Amino acid sequence: MSKTESKKAQASPSNPRGAFPLSLLCLTVGAFAIGMTEFIIMGLLPNVATDLNVSIPQAGQLITGYALGVAVGAPILTVFTHKIPQKRLLVLLMCIFILGNALSVIAPTYGLLISARILTAFAHGTFLGVGSIMATKLVAPERRAGAVSVVLAGLTIANIIGVPFGTFIGQQLGWRSSFGAITILGIISLIGIIRFIPVIPQGAPANLMQQFRNLIRPQVLLVLLVGALGCGSLFAVFTYITPMLVDISGFAEQNVTWILVLFGVGVTLGNMVGGRLADWKLMPSLIVNFGILAVLLALLTFTLENATLAVITIFCWGVAAFGIMPGLQIRIMNLTREAPLLATTSSHSAFNLGNAWGAYLGGFAITHTGLGSVPLYAAVIAACGLLGLLISVGMDRRKRLIDKSEMVEVASAN
Repeated sequence: MSKTESKKAQASPSNPRGAFPLSLLCLTVGAFAIGMTEFIIMGLLPNVATDLNVSIPQAGQLITGYALGVAVGAPILTVFTHKIPQKRLLVLLMCIFILGNALSVIAPTYGLLISARILTAFAHGTFLGVGSIMATKLVAPERRAGAVSVVLAGLTIANIIGVPFGTFIGQQLGWRSSFGAITILGIISLIGIIRFIPVIPQGAPANLMQQFRNLIRPQVLLVLLVGALGCGSLFAVFTYITPMLVDISGFAEQNVTWILVLFGVGVTLGNMVGGRLADWKLMPSLIVNFGILAVLLALLTFTLENATLAVITIFCWGVAAFGIMPGLQIRIMNLTREAPLLATTSSHSAFNLGNAWGAYLGGFAITHTGLGSVPLYAAVIAACGLLGLLISVGMDRRKRLIDKSEMVEVASAN
């Protein structure tokens, strides 16, 4: 498609800049497939372990390997592909994703399966980072956060629909069939990307040094830390939510699945609402959201004792936990306008490191202060994220004052 054709595609009545175009759905399907491949293995560990003749802890390394692949792979792949036009890069990343899952289907040994998982993980962070940037270019400027939330909704919907359905397929037809279904979803997303996403003129790509300078700016590193803290607070509790609901709230184990589905509905709702709020007032909405998140986690420490209150709190926690995600992505893009790719993809590395650290801290809390104390630890993590945002706003104000003072000095000199 030529530059002229791409501009016409963006401006056509069927794809107005003020609306969410069909092309966004192709990115959402890709994110949905990525969400499935990341989390589906948790429900299939016994099946995989039995089939490949390994222990459950060894099979669990398939989860760890994937997380490390996302954390390390996103910045590395971005470095090597930063000159590739974004639509072409999305196609390449989805091809890597499809290849990794196809290899998982046929992998005869544990070593080949974990290698295929790591290969798939390399595409994870970069696809979501490039997809988020592309999404903001497909809509009007005032709807950028909303567009990012539509893409990220694929991850949240995957946890509500994709993972339970994929796990059911794997348990009935064998775990390899689950990865076969994900491969088909990847192919559907790839076809949609090729067919519906326009080639948007980008100008000369930023060089690596500029990308790196943007990444290590104090404000950007602070936002990445805030994102890691937000994800850490989520996984500190979510990793151990089943024993909490069974041992403290008194639910039967089979009922926990429906509570997690309700939590997933809250996550999806929070993601969409968070995008709209971020488009309205970015930093105020993020600050309020983190404050609510910290309060809800602290409340969960007490409401876990009551089954009804526990379910209500968990749903509200899901809304708040993912309400922060679109705003954090837009904040990073705003801080790195000239060269956002490395910083945006690195955010997913930071989020995954936050996931791992949060799960570890939750286990530390259980060992030293008991299962019921985990939400309180998570509340402290969220409060640290809130403090980071307040520091970020203070840094913004200080910079504006310095810039204003310099302008006054220049005007006086003239």
